[in-house]
Amino acid sequence: MLIETVETAGRRRGADLLVEVLRSEGVRYIFGNPGTTELPLIDALTEAPDIAYILALQEATAVAMADGYAQGARRPAFLNLHTAGGLGHAMGGLVNSQVSGTPLVVTAGQQDLRHALTDPLLMGDLVAIADPVMKWAREVTSPDQIPILLRRAFHDAAAAPSGPVFLSLPMDVMEAMSAVPAGETSTIDQRAVAGSLDRLADKLAAIAPGRLALIAGDEIDASDASAQMVALADLLAAPVYGSSWPAHIPFPTAHPLWAGNLPTRADAIAAILGRYDAVFALGGKSLITVLYSEVSAVPPGVQVFQLSADVRDLGRTYATSLSTVGDIRASLDALLPLLRPRLADRAEAFAQLRAQAVTARAERRATLAAAADAAFEDPVIAPLVAAREVARAVGAETTIVDEAPATLTHLRTFLDSPSAHQYAAMRGGVLGWGMPAAVGFSLGLDRAPVVCVVGDGAAMYSPQALWTAAHEKLPVTFVVINNAEYNILKTFMKGQAHYASVRANRFIAMDLTDPRIDFPALAASMGVPAQRVTRAADIAPAIEAGIRSGGTNLVEVVVRAT
Repeated sequence: MLIETVETAGRRRGADLLVEVLRSEGVRYIFGNPGTTELPLIDALTEAPDIAYILALQEATAVAMADGYAQGARRPAFLNLHTAGGLGHAMGGLVNSQVSGTPLVVTAGQQDLRHALTDPLLMGDLVAIADPVMKWAREVTSPDQIPILLRRAFHDAAAAPSGPVFLSLPMDVMEAMSAVPAGETSTIDQRAVAGSLDRLADKLAAIAPGRLALIAGDEIDASDASAQMVALADLLAAPVYGSSWPAHIPFPTAHPLWAGNLPTRADAIAAILGRYDAVFALGGKSLITVLYSEVSAVPPGVQVFQLSADVRDLGRTYATSLSTVGDIRASLDALLPLLRPRLADRAEAFAQLRAQAVTARAERRATLAAAADAAFEDPVIAPLVAAREVARAVGAETTIVDEAPATLTHLRTFLDSPSAHQYAAMRGGVLGWGMPAAVGFSLGLDRAPVVCVVGDGAAMYSPQALWTAAHEKLPVTFVVINNAEYNILKTFMKGQAHYASVRANRFIAMDLTDPRIDFPALAASMGVPAQRVTRAADIAPAIEAGIRSGGTNLVEVVVRAT
C-alpha cells in the first residue's frame, strides 16, 4: 500500500501535470501517432477520459488533422509527434500550417536526456529541426517548467500572427515528479482596434463610386469578421475579391458583390486590379503568386490600403497609401460608423452599383451553367461538370475541404452559399493536407458532416486519413477527382511551347497509370464504403447519398485528363 507523506503530497509525473494543463486549456483532442518516447503521455491519458487521442497512421496525416481541427474549431490544436523521425515526417504538413497561420501547439517526445551522451537510438536535436517552421521552439528540461511553457505555447500560437509553436518533451522529464501547481488559464483580449481610422475613412470616402475594390483575406475568417466585411462591401458597393491562394473564402459566395478569387499570376492579378483606382486589402498575404511574371501585381497608379493584425504584412511588397495594424473585426466595428456619414451624399450612386452587381452576377452564373450543360453528356466527365455537380450535391451549408487542383477553380465559381465559413483549401502548397484536414474539420465542428474534394495525386499522400475517419465514425464524404495524372503540372508544361515535353507529347512522371489506382478498393481496405462514378448524372446522387449516410464514405469521380 502506498502511503502519502508530506514530501510526496501533491507530487505527480510531468506527463500527468501536462494533462492537467491541457484539461484546463479546454483541450478535447490530442492528434498524433505514438512511439516509445511518447508512452508517458499515452499512459497519463488512461486517467483522462475527457481527452480523446485521435490516432493517425502517419505523422504528416496527424499534422493535417490537427490543422483542420484548429481551423474548424477556431482554437489551437494540440499535436504530439514521435521524436526526430516523426517530426521529420511531419515537416511538410507543418509548412502548410506555418503558411496558413494555423495555431498549433506541437510537441514531440524526446529521448531520456540522462543517456544523451551515448547517442541513443531516436535521439535528435528536435528544437533545431522544428525551428524553421515554428514561431518558436524549445525543449522542456524540468517538469516544473511544464505549466508556464505549455500555457505560453497556447497563447503564442493564437496571438497574431498565429501559427505553430513547438515543445520537446524528454522521457525523463515526463516521468519525473513535480509538486508545482498547474496554474490557471489567462484571459487575454487580443482584439486591438487599429489606429488612423479617421484618416482611412477620409481616404476611402474620397474614392469615386465603382473605383474601389476590396480584397477579403484569410484573416477575416480568423477574426470572425465576415459580417463586418459584408457591411463594408455593401456600404461602398465595392466588388470583393478573395485571396489568390486562400485557405478560406471569408465572404458569402451567394452575395452579388462577391467577384471570386484572384488568379495566381501577377500579370493576371494586375489585369483585374488595373480596373480600379484603389484596393483595400483586409488581411495579409492576399496576393500570393505561384509562377513568375514580369509585371507587378499592383499596377502603377493604383492606391493600396491595408488592415491587418500582422504588422509584418503591411507595406511588405507593395507601397501603400495607408496601412494600419489591428484586429479586423474590432477595427471594422470602429471604421463603419466613421464611413457612413462620409458616404451619405452618394447613396444613389452606390445603390445603382449594387443593382448592377445583382444583374452581373446572374449573367455570370447563367453563362457558367450553360457551359456545364453543354458538356454534361460528354463521354468522359469534364472537370467543369464535375465541379458543378459537386457544388450542387453539397449545397449551401455543408463544409467543403478542397485539395483537387483539376476542379478547384471551377468549384469556387459554382459555390452559392450565404455562409462565409463553408469552404477551406490548402494554402501552403504541400500536398496531402485535404483528406486528414477534413477529419479535423469534422471534429472541430462537433462531428458535423464534411465533404472533402481531393485529387487522385493528392489523395495518395495521405490515404491513411480514411482509416481514422472510419475509426472515429465521422460523417466525412471523400470525393476523389481522378484524372490519373498530375494535372496541374502537365497543364503548366503544355503552356510552355519551348519545352521538349510539349514537342514530344511526353510528360515524365505525371501519369498515375499502369496500374491505375483503385480508390474504391483502397477505401474498402480501411473499412470505408465506396463507389466509382463515370457518368455526370450519377455524381450528385452519389454524394448526396454519402452525406445522408452519416458515416465515412468515398466517391471516386473519373474525369477527363488534360
